[in-house]
Amino acid sequence: MPTVIRSERIPALADVPHPFPYQGSKRGLAHAIVRLLPDDTTALVEPFAGSAAISIAARHTGAALSATLSDVNAPLMALWSRILDDPAGLADEYEQIWHEQLADPRGYYELARRDFNASGAPQLLLYLLNRCVKAAVRYSKNGEFNQSADHRRLGARPATVRQRLISTSLAMKGSTVLARDYPDGLLATPPAGVCYLDPPYQGVTNAADHRYLRGLPRPEFEAVLADAVHRGVSFIVSYDVVTDDNKYGEQLSAELGLTHLHLHAGRSAQGTLSGERIDTVESLYLSPALVDRLGGVGGVSTRLASLPAVDNRSV
Repeated sequence: MPTVIRSERIPALADVPHPFPYQGSKRGLAHAIVRLLPDDTTALVEPFAGSAAISIAARHTGAALSATLSDVNAPLMALWSRILDDPAGLADEYEQIWHEQLADPRGYYELARRDFNASGAPQLLLYLLNRCVKAAVRYSKNGEFNQSADHRRLGARPATVRQRLISTSLAMKGSTVLARDYPDGLLATPPAGVCYLDPPYQGVTNAADHRYLRGLPRPEFEAVLADAVHRGVSFIVSYDVVTDDNKYGEQLSAELGLTHLHLHAGRSAQGTLSGERIDTVESLYLSPALVDRLGGVGGVSTRLASLPAVDNRSV
C-alpha cells in the first residue's frame, strides 16, 4: 500500500448540496480536489458528470467561477438541465411520482423503469436514482437502466428532494450542461480552467453488471490525455483504486508525465454493497500544466496540508 494523503476537511463543504444519490460520487474527495484548483480558476469542466460532486463543491466554495457538466449519458444530462433550469417543477413531478408509488411500490418501480427506458424522462430517472439498490446505477448491454429497486425503502421523501434540487440549482447557477463525449470537454477547457475527469473504473464497464452506459478502453483514454498534455490543458484524473484487499485497474502510463497522488477516499462503495467495511485509496493524476500553476510539486503538497507523498512523473 502506498503512502496515503489524508487532506484536511474544508469547513465550507460541511453543507454542500447534492442533487441525488449516486454510487461512485466523489463527494468524499472534494475536500482534496477543490484544494488543487488554482486561485485563478475561471471554469471547472466535468466531462464524466455523474452527480457532479466536484463541480458543485467548486461552485459552492467559490473555487471556480463557472462549471460545465457533460456526459455521453443524454438522459442524465437532461436531468441536470431540469435541475438547473426548473428545480421546483422537477420537485413537483417527483412528489407526484413518490405518492403514486405508495399503493404498490414494487410494481410501480418496474413500470417507472420501463417508461424511463422508453422515454428518458428526467423525473423518472430522478425517481429511479432515489429508489434503486444503494444508488448503484446499472445498464443492460442495450443501454437500458436495469437496476432493481431497494424494496426496504421508498426513496427520499419529496420535501428532502425538493431542498436538494433547489440548493443544488442555486449553487450551480449559470452552469452549462451538454450531452457530449469526454474529449470534447477536456480539449475545450480554457487556459484558466481545470478539467476534472472521473472515468469508469477499469474492469467494471464490460463486466456482467454493466455499471456504466459505455466502457472506456484504456489506450483510447491515454491517447486523449496525451493530446491534452501536449496542448497544455490543466486537468485532474481519478483513475485506479486500491482497497485494503484488492486493486482496481493499472496506473496510467508514466510516459504521460503526470504527477501521481494517492488520496484516502473513505469507505469502499463496492465493499458496502457486499456488507464489508473496506478503506479505499484513490489515485489522482495532475497534468504538468496544472502542477506548474500550483507552484510545482511542493505547492501541491502545501495545498493538501500533508506530507509530500507525491510521485513526480513530470521530470
